Amino acid sequence: MHYLSRYLSPLGGITLASNGTALTGLWFDGQKYYAANLTDEQTEKNLPVFAQAREWLACYFKGHAPDFTPPFDINGTSAFRKKVWELLLEIPFGQVTTYGTIAAQMQEATGRRVSAQAVGGAVGHNILSLIIPCHRVIGSDGNITGYAGGADKKLALLRLEGLDTSKLIIPKGKSSNETERAPL
Repeated sequence: MHYLSRYLSPLGGITLASNGTALTGLWFDGQKYYAANLTDEQTEKNLPVFAQAREWLACYFKGHAPDFTPPFDINGTSAFRKKVWELLLEIPFGQVTTYGTIAAQMQEATGRRVSAQAVGGAVGHNILSLIIPCHRVIGSDGNITGYAGGADKKLALLRLEGLDTSKLIIPKGKSSNETERAPL
């Protein structure tokens, strides 16, 4: 059984999922891979973990790095994705890294060659958007592609965290306003 709750953020609706004690999902409504790990058995319920998640989100959307993380459970995914997501948790608020850098970290940790594309696949399937900060991963060329919630949301989140996004690139077709360079 999965329990659900909703949160209205400045960037749109967010759906929260829980197993009853820990978060098992956090998605912008309608994003790619939305609720991919949920079963058919779902019900809305007010849980303490949802109150913690809402508090975390309120702090985050005020532009602050929350000093706590609600309990979450990422079990049930592949070991590869889990390791990538653990590396995402190490990216500090207000900073970015690249898919290639994470691939190098994965290679160092596993002793096996890992491609940036494989990392991108794992990043894109993140089930806990924002809390596991997949929006902080960009292309080595400055492209801000690869966010399941859309390039515009990714750009807005990076700005919210205080990043200078003026040199980041949104490829044509990836943004609702079709800009090539992120506006100042």
